[in-house]
Amino acid sequence: MINFNNKTILVTGGTGSMGKTLVQRILSDKNYKPNKIIVFSRDEAKQHDMRMSYYNKSVATEEIIYTDFLNILEFRIGDIRNYADVCSVVSEADIIVNAAALKQVPTCEYFPVQALFTNCIGAANIVRAIQENNYKVDTVIGISTDKACKPINVMGMTKSLQERIFLSANILVPNTRFICVRYGNVLASRGSVIPLFHEQIKNGGPITITDKEMTRFLLSLNNAVDTVIAAINNAGRGEIFIPKVPSANMLNIAKALIGNRDIKIKIIGVRPGEKMHEILVSEEEIHHCIDKGDYYAILPMLPELQSSSAQIINALKKELSSSDFMLDLKQTKSLLKKNKLMIEDVKDSSSLELLR
Repeated sequence: MINFNNKTILVTGGTGSMGKTLVQRILSDKNYKPNKIIVFSRDEAKQHDMRMSYYNKSVATEEIIYTDFLNILEFRIGDIRNYADVCSVVSEADIIVNAAALKQVPTCEYFPVQALFTNCIGAANIVRAIQENNYKVDTVIGISTDKACKPINVMGMTKSLQERIFLSANILVPNTRFICVRYGNVLASRGSVIPLFHEQIKNGGPITITDKEMTRFLLSLNNAVDTVIAAINNAGRGEIFIPKVPSANMLNIAKALIGNRDIKIKIIGVRPGEKMHEILVSEEEIHHCIDKGDYYAILPMLPELQSSSAQIINALKKELSSSDFMLDLKQTKSLLKKNKLMIEDVKDSSSLELLR
């Protein structure tokens, strides 16, 4: 188990939904006493908003602006795609959580080269920085997605390649442990469908869904952070941790949010790069998939990383698809209520990504 005490934790893309929730968790848990948390991103406005939230201030003061490097939570402007920027922060880190990403499917379809630079070259820069400079990094964890499993879109393809970049790095940089987590749609994260549905309901509809049969895995931001921490604590070199989460039909999500309101649902057709059902563990990966309590772990397929003495007991009989284990309408509504995502629970849709 990793001890966060006196460690420097680097969160790339730390101003995103998951990054902010992870930082909040580490800072609020009295059992975690890190030396420093470095939030690394290229958006100064989001860093400023996060800094103000950390201090619980509505107005910036010189004390807040000019004491950044004296605080446990430190903000660094930089680009994961720039090797020099990456070296400047990796050099200080004990644990790296790579949450920097282009993650919206349509954006990646229209700008595939940009997705490649961020999702793949960015990951490769982390590996290269550690390898070439012999930085003493204990653990690197990559944040992946169900779209990386049997990918059909650019986002999934680049995330799948990122997984391979990190997992093979265990051979190139044997003194650092490289692991990944892979999970589905995070409820109310930036760019997700629930804030869109809320706005459409507030505007009188209609709610637009691509196909009434489409399904997605669902987990809260807290579940996503739980998965990251569980992987840091328990994953072996080259393993991919996957949370055991339910899935839901998109039509049921829309119906649950609409409730008794007179809001119509409009079917607009599948968008470029979209799947009808997502997969978290492929048919090929089930032969390397084991059960770890609340999680599945896909063991590394590279022979150099495999344990010759370990006997693999397959945790799954078939691939893990969002078309299986689906919540019904009542269960879907219950999940949304539990996470305070019903429209009556949210005053401002822009704050959705902060819900836990």
